[in-house]
Amino acid sequence: MSGRIPRDFIDELLVRVDIVDLIDSHVPLKQTGNNFVARCPFHVEKTPSFSVNRNKQFFHCFGCGVSGNAISFLMEFNHLDFVEAVEDLAGFVGIEVRREASEYQSGAKKEDLTSLYLLMEQVAIFYVEQLRTSDAGKVAIEYLKNRGVSSACAGGFMLGYAPDDWKALAARFNPKLLLEAGLLVNKENGQAYDRFRGRVMFPIRDKRARIVGFGGRVLDNSLPKYLNSPETSLFHKGKEVYGLYELLEKNAKPQRILIVEGYMDVIALAQFGIHYAVAALGTAASQAHLDLLFRFSSELIFCFDGDKAGREAAWRAMEPAFSSLKDGRQIQIMLLPQDYDPDSLVRKEGVEGFIHRVQTAETLSEYFFGQISSQLNLSQMEGRAQLINKAKPYLEKLPESVFKEMMFSRLKELSGWGDLDVLQNTATLAAKQNAGQSEKRSQDKGRLSSARMAIALLVQNPRLAELLEQREIDWNSLEFPGAALFKNIVQMIAQNNPANPAILMECYRYSMEENTIKALAFLDTQVPNDKIDVVFCDALNSLLTQHRELSLARLLDKDKTQGLDAQEKQLLRKMLIAK
Repeated sequence: MSGRIPRDFIDELLVRVDIVDLIDSHVPLKQTGNNFVARCPFHVEKTPSFSVNRNKQFFHCFGCGVSGNAISFLMEFNHLDFVEAVEDLAGFVGIEVRREASEYQSGAKKEDLTSLYLLMEQVAIFYVEQLRTSDAGKVAIEYLKNRGVSSACAGGFMLGYAPDDWKALAARFNPKLLLEAGLLVNKENGQAYDRFRGRVMFPIRDKRARIVGFGGRVLDNSLPKYLNSPETSLFHKGKEVYGLYELLEKNAKPQRILIVEGYMDVIALAQFGIHYAVAALGTAASQAHLDLLFRFSSELIFCFDGDKAGREAAWRAMEPAFSSLKDGRQIQIMLLPQDYDPDSLVRKEGVEGFIHRVQTAETLSEYFFGQISSQLNLSQMEGRAQLINKAKPYLEKLPESVFKEMMFSRLKELSGWGDLDVLQNTATLAAKQNAGQSEKRSQDKGRLSSARMAIALLVQNPRLAELLEQREIDWNSLEFPGAALFKNIVQMIAQNNPANPAILMECYRYSMEENTIKALAFLDTQVPNDKIDVVFCDALNSLLTQHRELSLARLLDKDKTQGLDAQEKQLLRKMLIAK
């Protein structure tokens, strides 16, 4: 792919776009006061709770909690990754995406990628024609018929046939582009030949319907049975799944997605009206695969064959599964009976029987603890110790969530170590240690603390950082509840000089502070626009007073217990005079 998109281009893009115009082009908005509202496009609701603020240039849903800037909206609404959303937003504004020069020159140029996409489409059409018109294609059609694939289904998945010819493509298309697309293989003598020969061809389409690669299956028992495109500028098998485009064509928001092992499993299930299956491309499902699929559905089901290889594949999926399970996401495991795959089982049990298996698939928690404890004697201390040692590394991969807390609780129950901190989730420990402090911060109910007010106003009005430059603040020693976040935001503003809150929010994308910044960005401070500077300065003065009081108390305590050095004594005298 082409080079990285520079930060300053993203900032420029967010300055040019009006988020109200962008969202209104997708979801009709209605103005109410300073905000624009609509029924949320990300969950079902009867009354509008989706709000867009033009001044702050971001959106927030009070129903489901989704929020962000213009880039975030396109990522959520159109199921795009970050780069795709930036490209779409640039198209909406009417400017070309700028890339970093050094990387851009070493990567494939945009024109080259366009040529490659066009070539892949033309090759796929050629394979379809060969399937339908050539004599060898008739043998391939007979094979597909024997597998129960109808003509309509073959057309929907654009199935084709690669002639058993070493030069079928090279004689018709640009050899240089064929090599770049992975459709030709270079010999040692410099000659090239077709990668796919004598195979039923499965075009692999990305979610934008572009053909990025191919899979091919032999018609006999020769090896390799399946052959996939190599890694190219278009095709990365660790990031694409087979059947996703076809699935989304049938249902843009599927209730669940079934992850099966092969192309024919996807096609066979679609043949029976089960249009929510996809397959990894000759590799184990990765976290990138799962994150991609979670954009379209909150429920994923791994469906593995009932043989030894299938059971091993199910366990290998645990690591990426645990890393992907944020709150609101669900993964289940569906192991098929011995000697069956989805294709054969749906034909034996029928659609209703197969769907019943899908709906009653084992939850990830049940499967995980069942598998990990199956060979252990939990009535013995040694067995329980082994359980902890095996389970804890997986549980620690879970993102901080309610599910993670519950998984640790289940491990405590099984191991009998419920009262020991060795099984305590570190996030829970930190929360307990800070509980007393949090309670003190919220004593004045109904009003924001000085820290929360100052930080929220700073996030919503980055220009306020200029007022801080007029103060003599010792940032190294500054101490009050929330001081670390306050300093972090001040540094971020100094480094990036964001023109509006949406750009500041973008600076925190994928960071630990991202959700906190989003919450603060849409916090209703109830401060009129003409009072923002005054309220911010008042809150800042209160925080600086808190800092001085804490520092004074610490010095006085140290003076009583340990004594002060000369520098500390001078500081104490200065603070007492100022008081």
